[in-house]
Amino acid sequence: MRVLVAQLSPIVGDVVANADLCIGAIRRAAETGATLAVCPELVLSGYPPRDLLERVDFVEACMREARRVAVATAGRHVVAVFGCPWTEGGLRNSAVVAYQGRIVAVRHKSLLPTYDVFDESRYFTPETDPRPVEVAGLRIGVTICEDIWNEPGLVRNPYVLDPVDRMKGCEVLLNLSASPFHAGKGELRAELLARQARQCGAPIVYCNQVGGNDELLFDGGSLVVDRNGAPLHQSAQFVSELALVDLAASPVSLRFPAFEPEVLEALVMGTRDYAKRTGFRSAVIGLSGGIDSALVAAIAVRALGPENVLGVGMPGPFSSPGSITDAQALAANLGMQMELVPITSVHTSFLGALGPLFAGRPPDVAEQNLQARARGTVLMALSNKFAHLLLTTGNKSEMAVGYCTLYGDMNGGLAVIGDVYKTDVYRLSRHANVAGIVIPESTLTKPPSAELAPDQKDEDSLPPYAVLDAILRRYVEAGANADSIVAAGFDRATVERVVRMVVGSEHKRWQAAPVLRVSSRAFGSGRRMPLAQRWS
Repeated sequence: MRVLVAQLSPIVGDVVANADLCIGAIRRAAETGATLAVCPELVLSGYPPRDLLERVDFVEACMREARRVAVATAGRHVVAVFGCPWTEGGLRNSAVVAYQGRIVAVRHKSLLPTYDVFDESRYFTPETDPRPVEVAGLRIGVTICEDIWNEPGLVRNPYVLDPVDRMKGCEVLLNLSASPFHAGKGELRAELLARQARQCGAPIVYCNQVGGNDELLFDGGSLVVDRNGAPLHQSAQFVSELALVDLAASPVSLRFPAFEPEVLEALVMGTRDYAKRTGFRSAVIGLSGGIDSALVAAIAVRALGPENVLGVGMPGPFSSPGSITDAQALAANLGMQMELVPITSVHTSFLGALGPLFAGRPPDVAEQNLQARARGTVLMALSNKFAHLLLTTGNKSEMAVGYCTLYGDMNGGLAVIGDVYKTDVYRLSRHANVAGIVIPESTLTKPPSAELAPDQKDEDSLPPYAVLDAILRRYVEAGANADSIVAAGFDRATVERVVRMVVGSEHKRWQAAPVLRVSSRAFGSGRRMPLAQRWS
């Protein structure tokens, strides 16, 4: 049996165009002699459609387009299986099975995830009696994403119902998926599929969505394994692909990229898709000469092209000469435009206007933040005037502890590296230079500084980033408490200080730009902490 694995990049809400992608896959399957054409989960609506699912007209449009897709199978010996929201005993997350011009079966998702970024029980009714489909002389097992994530030892909370167990006896098990990316997830998926294939006793075709929809990134990486779990096919990451796979083929070797190239590709795709899908053709970035803005600029240039990225240097009263020369060198290396807008006079005007109210009080963070807010105002003005998408340059370490200024450096429409710790920013930046110097060496080696006060260094206000990030990984991502982090060898005073900073900065993160998610625990819809609370 030959299967066309249609790793597609649907856009949420673009129902007609998404249906056209499926029709193109069906035609390609017919041309190549495939028996099956498999498309991702909720491909007609795009994933995640969120509260669009509460609009009756939206669901009806998806179902109408599903019937149009089915018509494309007429006269072709191809069984098409594709995802669509469906109304049957409630709203369902469904797989539509089409053959010879009509819909012959609809199967519904059984396991509805309600953790991390998922909230499917908010919208869908689960299937309680999953069963295979018999069509064109084939017995096909149909599952949808979470339905296979039920393997003890690999998942946190196994479900009572096991849809894969209900598919025993099928000739092939399909899994239509929209599985969000995080670094290193490919190896976990491969192990999961191998175990589930052996349990079911059938080959598995795992077809995953690709592309960026808001904060969520989908890497594709579709897989096909034989009944023993041996890999037969692995699709590329971060690109659409129509792959013809023979289920009788010999096993292949899997490829799992290192952290740096995988995350960089994810961020490039996420930036490109977010800009395109929200109607932006260009971006603007504040270039400080520091490592964070340099990495964001390098990503933006790859995503949008150098001619579509504007860098803005905004020297203030405490800016070092190197902050401008490093930013200019970066812009030259990337081939992007750079402009200078000095803010010293703006800062002086702010201080003059506020002087009577600030009188008698020593200078502190309020005066420092006026500089960040002046820069934020400049960047937002350029965004408004020229329809540029403003990309924020803050990293995950800064967002975690609030080392960022509301209505200043947090201004923007997309937080490109908001899920990348500072220590990883350096790793990604050095990798960006592998093919040739993009980020100046001086940017990589100088001590990080916000340059809001004389000779200011980040470590004047924060623990060393190596220490800070190690604590944050345990506290934010692993959910460890302060005592267990201290038991791992960290200084108690430092740990408790970091925890206080994380808890006290929640209000900033609520007001931050969407963060492209590349870890298993990002600041965004997958982390929902209350603001007014007293548990730390």
